[in-house]
Amino acid sequence: MPELVRFSKKGAIGVITVDNPPVNALSPGVPEGILAGLEKGNADPEVKAMVLIGAGRGFIAGADIKHLGKPRPPGFKRTHDVIEANEKPVVAAIHGFALGGGLENALGCHYRVAVRSAKVGLPEVLIGVLPGGGGTQRLPRLIGPKAALEIIVTGRHVPAEEAKQLGILDEVVEDGELLERAIEFAERIADKRPIPRIRDMDEKLAEAKADPGMFDEMRRKIARRARNQIAPYQCIKCVEAAVSLPFDQGIQRERELFEEIVNGEEAKALRYAFFAEREAAKLPDIPKDTPVVDVKLAAVVGAGTMGGGIAMSFADFGYPVRILEKDKETLDKGMARIRANYETSVKRGSLDAEEMERRLARIEPVLEYSQIADADIVIEAVFEEMGVKKEVFATLDRTMKDGALIVSNTSALDIDEIAAATKRPGVVAGAHFFSPANVMKLLEIVKGAKSDKTTIATLSQLSKKIGKVGVVCGNCDGFLANRSRAPFNTEMNILVEEGALPEQIDKVMVDFGYPMGPFAVGDLAGLDIGYAGRKRRQKENPNAYRALPIADRIVEMGRYGQKTGKGWYRYEPGDRTPHPDPEVTALIRQMSAELGVPQREFTDEEILRRLLFSSVNEACKILEEGIAYRASDVDVMWLYGFGFPRYRGGLMYWADQIGVKEVYRQVEEWHREYGDRWKPAELLRRLAESGTSFREAQPGR
Repeated sequence: MPELVRFSKKGAIGVITVDNPPVNALSPGVPEGILAGLEKGNADPEVKAMVLIGAGRGFIAGADIKHLGKPRPPGFKRTHDVIEANEKPVVAAIHGFALGGGLENALGCHYRVAVRSAKVGLPEVLIGVLPGGGGTQRLPRLIGPKAALEIIVTGRHVPAEEAKQLGILDEVVEDGELLERAIEFAERIADKRPIPRIRDMDEKLAEAKADPGMFDEMRRKIARRARNQIAPYQCIKCVEAAVSLPFDQGIQRERELFEEIVNGEEAKALRYAFFAEREAAKLPDIPKDTPVVDVKLAAVVGAGTMGGGIAMSFADFGYPVRILEKDKETLDKGMARIRANYETSVKRGSLDAEEMERRLARIEPVLEYSQIADADIVIEAVFEEMGVKKEVFATLDRTMKDGALIVSNTSALDIDEIAAATKRPGVVAGAHFFSPANVMKLLEIVKGAKSDKTTIATLSQLSKKIGKVGVVCGNCDGFLANRSRAPFNTEMNILVEEGALPEQIDKVMVDFGYPMGPFAVGDLAGLDIGYAGRKRRQKENPNAYRALPIADRIVEMGRYGQKTGKGWYRYEPGDRTPHPDPEVTALIRQMSAELGVPQREFTDEEILRRLLFSSVNEACKILEEGIAYRASDVDVMWLYGFGFPRYRGGLMYWADQIGVKEVYRQVEEWHREYGDRWKPAELLRRLAESGTSFREAQPGR
């Protein structure tokens, strides 16, 4: 077994190095190694101070999530408590990330030095728990309860410069100089007494007395975002305890609140989502040693909203990218839109003006295909029409250098037909970015029948490098994401025909945890886009897709959504708030009568199940066909592509909590009542009969 923690000496400074790749998690053996390092340093009279540092790419990323909620071994000592009580000062030397237990150990240290690129944070709330290693008690004492509340309740990563301004860090040094500078810092403070211990600091807590309403204000602030969740509110209680209780009692309260939620349904679902995302990167049919293309230059064909967003996705992560359009006017409009997007980020404070200019400089507008010929990857982002895309791909085939990847941003069109327009289908695949492409994290990677392993492996790795969550799937109409969502979209429109109103359906989904209801989302995206897709599918396969006459009539009336001020809802000028529209209600009632559809009232539970079970059934068909590797990939798609509430784990995880047998029973009942659109997937039937969960389902191939 490799040594997880090493102790060495640099003159009078002991260096404790955590070496538990890939992220230096606090797995079993690491805390014990840190304590052993402290003992060695304390036992050596030559050692005056110590530095705690991580090997590899970061400090300490945090606890090993696999061990959360498990009982601790007898005699377990919390490293941050032991470090804090140490009689020789300890300096935390931070690079990469110091998150969760990593930051809690750094807070146990007496001083903290970090490189400029480092980030710190307490993101436990994002997996349904709270910082259980003293973080909720030490951070408020160090930087004040208000700033600590914001960091703990949001779980955000704090850049080193901001952390220094807040007081989390004592010094920020240049990248590449960490150990040397940390040792110098340790030498300067080695004899300084008294040793600063955060547990003894209470000056910053006084701000809570001056602003006693800060805790209720935080509860109000997060009410919409944190609805149905427990962890954010437990975090607030912990910081309140830091203000109102002595340190040791606050630690005890933190532990009590942690134990209340660590094995609850919310925490289990969020941990599942965490691991599902990592599982999505594992490609069972592609060997780990598959060679990949070294992408140094990217290109995008099409400077529309999607093309511009894709170009920004590359530029944001340091890649030079060329963006091609057919004429200068369209290209200039596209570049103006990109600049406007960046300027919005600057106004919001999420980007500084200098960084905006650096990113813009990486995006080069061009008008000729020859100007992108040397790119390592080109992403087509033109109009969603097969003829247009095939023409572009034929041109790219003649233009691009050997070995370049040629991929399509299509959301539904046949990748194999697109690839057939080239003489090198092995380098063709789908790279479906979700809109807005520079914001949404999901990247659906679509394998064509002839896409080679290098192409898919490269796209999978590249997705991480541009900040996306890549999920690989097979080729079919709508691929994994939109195909699994299509029955939901159909069912919500049928519910309207049968008597439910858009505002009731939207309320059900918002109450379930979605940020917006599906009809409001349609208005935001533009109802004309969905209309065009429906008409294409109905034209290509008239028997496979049910007509949605009310939805079609809404669009044909010129009600496209927010951009026209009217869609399923009406909108006031300059206001995105959806208002129920009596005209829409009257239209629904009139058309339902014309269609001869009986009207009735629906319970919220029936609406929820009608929408989501329809997609669960379709996902089973997708798994049967081998389009997806595993059910958890469906969950990742829904979490990142459709706003499914993360604290519910994902579509298939949520269905597992209801039970496969109950899902099958209900789907079979609706099959008898409503006909073939509810025909149970064969896989769903098999799982129900065998008592196998969706998570354990084996794909068809």
